Amino acid sequence: MKVQLNTGFMNKNKDENLLPKNDIHRRIIHLDMDAFYASVEMRDHPELRHKALVVAHDPREYHGHGVITTANYLARQYGVGSAMPAIKAVQQVPKDLLVFVPPNFEKYRAVSAEIHEIMHEVTDKVQSVSLDEAYLDVTQNKLGDYPSVALGNYLQEKIYRQTGLTSSFGVTYNKFLAKMGSEYAKPFGKTVILPEEALDFLAKQDISKFPGVGKKTQVLLREMGINTGADLQQVSVQFLIDHFKKMGYVLAMHSRGIDLSPVEWQRQRKSIGKERTFEPSIFEEQTALTQLRKYSNEVAKILQEQNLMATCVVLKIRDTNFETVTRRRMLKKATTDGHEIFAQARWLFQALPEFLERGIRLLGVSVTNLEQKQYQETNLFETL
Repeated sequence: MKVQLNTGFMNKNKDENLLPKNDIHRRIIHLDMDAFYASVEMRDHPELRHKALVVAHDPREYHGHGVITTANYLARQYGVGSAMPAIKAVQQVPKDLLVFVPPNFEKYRAVSAEIHEIMHEVTDKVQSVSLDEAYLDVTQNKLGDYPSVALGNYLQEKIYRQTGLTSSFGVTYNKFLAKMGSEYAKPFGKTVILPEEALDFLAKQDISKFPGVGKKTQVLLREMGINTGADLQQVSVQFLIDHFKKMGYVLAMHSRGIDLSPVEWQRQRKSIGKERTFEPSIFEEQTALTQLRKYSNEVAKILQEQNLMATCVVLKIRDTNFETVTRRRMLKKATTDGHEIFAQARWLFQALPEFLERGIRLLGVSVTNLEQKQYQETNLFETL
């Protein structure tokens, strides 16, 4: 179905009244490390700088199994990228160029901690998205009355001097645009989007560049003749809501440069969890249950240390086809007991036998519905 983009509009004023008033007074930086894991490995192994480096276990040693964590820019020239089966790299990259390096997350976490310390030199309003990217609200900052782009330059240059790694950043008035800016600039670049330039910048972007627009949504939009930000700007807000519900409302806002979400740097904890990605994938039930027991005990320990209790156990599982599901089970009463958490996680896991058959790529346990423990349970007889 193709949409006639210049017809069928509702009253323009009424249409725009569906959207909140924009806020262009904040100053937000989105900083994103360039091919982070691969860059760390090239820094530590300079002999690999001119190789197509793929961070993953070599699938030729794991019966074709394995998923790419990330790849350097040379490897990406051959169509290789993160979340792809590692065997694709073997098929697509010349043999004399291809190098697999197994991931070392302990090292990556240590480097990430260094980078975050540098971010906190600028502002404490830092929202970490992952080890290699974060949002910073620099409307007010620790360094003084400097333009936002100067603060971005400071971060980029100091990270490079201290760690030897490159990063890219976007600077603008909201998080959504800042992320688009950092992606637009990669690698080792910067993008400044002023409020008066935002609509023109967005109009030129393909819909695939809009964060949160997945492949299925892209297909539906293209079937409607919506391929760019300019197309989204022409379609009425109500049309997008009618066809895509909440996602349509978000698309309408984003295409018009509106995103009021704050940099969430002080959030009340809503859940506690542990998870891990496996290479090679898990095919044995006992192996999976051993991991679930371990995570359940680790989660219970955190609950006890923070004097919290939980009334809901959540299982997260992903197979080798990247199908991901979460299942939850409510408890009759709040708990901090690892045995109880594991029992519920095991029940949820055993209700999904098809994931073992396909191979488990990721497994995790978390608890939600947290509440503060109001008293310490005491055995009165121990005090006599």
